[in-house]
Parts: sequence; C-alpha cells; structure tokens
Amino acid sequence: MYRIQEGKDREKDILLIPAMLDAHFPLLQYAFYSKNYHPIILENEDNITDMGLRYVHNDMCYPSILCIGQMLSALQSGKYDLSRTRLLMPSAGDGCRGSNYTSLLRKALKNAGFPQVKVLSLNVKGVERENQMKLEPGMVWRALFGLFYGDMLMLLLQQVRPYEKVSGTAQACWKHWVRVLSEDLRTGRNLTLRSLKRNFLRIAEDFSKIERTGKTKQRIGIVGELYIKYCHLGNWDMVRFLEEEGCESYTNGLSWYTLYYIDSHLRDSRRLEKAGYRLVGAVLERLQKKMIQALRRFGFYSLEPFSILKEEAKGYVSYSTQTGDGWLIGAEAVGCIKHGCRKVAAVQPFGCLPNHVCGKGIYSSLCKRLPDGLIVSVDVDSSGSRLNVYNRVKMLLDFR
Repeated sequence: MYRIQEGKDREKDILLIPAMLDAHFPLLQYAFYSKNYHPIILENEDNITDMGLRYVHNDMCYPSILCIGQMLSALQSGKYDLSRTRLLMPSAGDGCRGSNYTSLLRKALKNAGFPQVKVLSLNVKGVERENQMKLEPGMVWRALFGLFYGDMLMLLLQQVRPYEKVSGTAQACWKHWVRVLSEDLRTGRNLTLRSLKRNFLRIAEDFSKIERTGKTKQRIGIVGELYIKYCHLGNWDMVRFLEEEGCESYTNGLSWYTLYYIDSHLRDSRRLEKAGYRLVGAVLERLQKKMIQALRRFGFYSLEPFSILKEEAKGYVSYSTQTGDGWLIGAEAVGCIKHGCRKVAAVQPFGCLPNHVCGKGIYSSLCKRLPDGLIVSVDVDSSGSRLNVYNRVKMLLDFR
C-alpha cells in the first residue's frame, strides 16, 4: 500500500473532487491518495449554483449544476496550477443523467476557458475507459474503511447531537474520531478487518458516554437520491433544519447503497466478474452486520442489514426498478416505517426520472399499505425556494 509522504505531495497532480458525501468524504478522500494524485475535496460554496447555471442547461438535474458549478468556481479561484489539476467525477454509469456529467463538465470547461483541464471518470461499468481513473488495490482497501467509518460516525452523530446536554460535544467526538481514523488511513496503519470491528465498538461506546437530556423527539427518516440525501448543498441543510425544529434525523448509511448497487447494477456482469462482485457483497454485508451489532449494543438505532431490508420490502417495491437509486428508495422508506421511524422525508432533484418513478410513483401506495407511515416528497432545484422546501417538511413534522 502506498504511504502518503507530505513532502512529495507537491510533485503530484491535484485531484479536485466535488463535495458529495458530507459524512464520508473526510475519510474517503484518503482512498484517492496515490503516487500520482493529491486529492482535495472542494469546500467552496458561494455562488456555485449561479456558476453552474452559467454553463449547464437548467433542465439538467440540480446535482450536476452544483458539482460543475463548484469545480468551475474552484478553477477560477486561482488557487490551483491548472497544468497539474485534474477533475474527478464519480458516476453510477447507468441510465441516470449523472452518467452524462463528464461530457457536460468537459463542455463547461471549454466554454469557461479551461479546455486544458482533464476530467477523470470514476465508475465500475467501463464508461469512458480512456478517461477512467485506475483503481489500485490500496485505494479500494482504504475506501472500504472510509465507507464503514463514515457510516458509523454519521449514524451516531445524527442520533446523539439532538439530545446532547452540552452543545458541541457530539460534534467534538465526531471530529476526534475523524482525526484518529484519518491518520490511520493516511499512513496505512491499523487497516485490518479486526481493527475495523474493534473500532466499531470503541466509537459507539465513546458516543454513548456523551451526556444526553433524555427527552423524546420525533425521528424523521431521510431517503432519496444519493447526492441530495447525503450532501448539505443538495438538501439545503435538511439535517440542521430538522434538528432546529426539535427533531432527530435518520439517514441510512452509504454501505446499503453500495450493496444495492452490487446487487442490482452488477448482477448482469460476465460470469467471473459476477462471482467477484458476489464475494465482495458478502464481505461487505458481514462487516455491515458487525457495525449494526456495535450500534445496537450501545442502544443506538439502525435499519436492518441490506439482505433483510431487501426482503422486508418484498411486495412493496419492484426489484426491476434499478436505474439510479431505484428500488432502494422505497425499500429504505419501508424499513424506516416498519422500524420506529414512521415519518419519512423523501428528497430528490426536480425532474429526476428514477426518483419520480421509483420514489414518488409508489409513495401513496406505501402509505396505504403501511397506514402508520407518513411520506412527504420534496423536490430540490435551482429554480426552487429553500422556504418552500422547509414548509413542505414542516407539514410532515406537524402531522400527528
């Protein structure tokens, strides 16, 4: 495994990555470190929507406008040597409009005066092989740890912060563990499955020691499109809004999406590849079960492991709807309602066809068949209003 040496980072190409996963990228960024690249997760947020709309048609989905706007704004800042700068655009590689992000980005770069900046694609479907970022074993291994540590810390932070007696203690605990785990990922130390399982317990125990008020608050599930669900830029600070309204939010972990992707998007691969993906999926689910066990051991909440979540959604969702986030959207809503999270905010970009078909198209049916559940669908778009989004979610909170 390549060990990062700070003194040599200046010799590498700069890899700019748009903010997409609030809870995971602080750790997942280390998966992209290599002998060739020094990754930077972009943090610039001012006017990125306007920047995106200047170079991307407004009919494109909101995540593409935000991602491209953020990257163009970063290039215009003058902070980076453009001769050594690369842009990384992750993609599911399916029928979602997100598969067009790389071509949209290149067109925007040309129009904005940055035709020399190379765009790399990150996907496992072979899209744009000539521009695909090469995945090395060490990168994949670090990504595994970043995935589960990101899930663990996100689930704990969202469940403890609304109840903390001393404001800021949960966030401080989160930052502490990000520092500890970042050092392990940066140096390549303690990256064994035994260490991962041990840290599940250590992290959960640490959060369990934070003094809490003991009050009971509404728990609101958040489901929907990947970017809008996990990025505060995409959902307009939905988690913060819910906490300010006196609620606790629950966003299911990224490992469920990863297992869904393996289960639905990669099952038609060639025989040898399919066997490999099945093996990876089996390992991931075993680790996911260990993470859930650690959470529950210390009294924290989690949906069921992926295979059980899928089985519980049988008859409520169609497993043939696999484009984008597909049937996982409905399955997570079903899981929330069945397991103590009866109110669900479903968030998606306006005009996102997979979410409108696999999500909006079945919400009324789910509510009829699960009468204890309430689902409010919320569209987020560059032409929309934050106030309208919040008011729509308020209807969910106020309904008894």
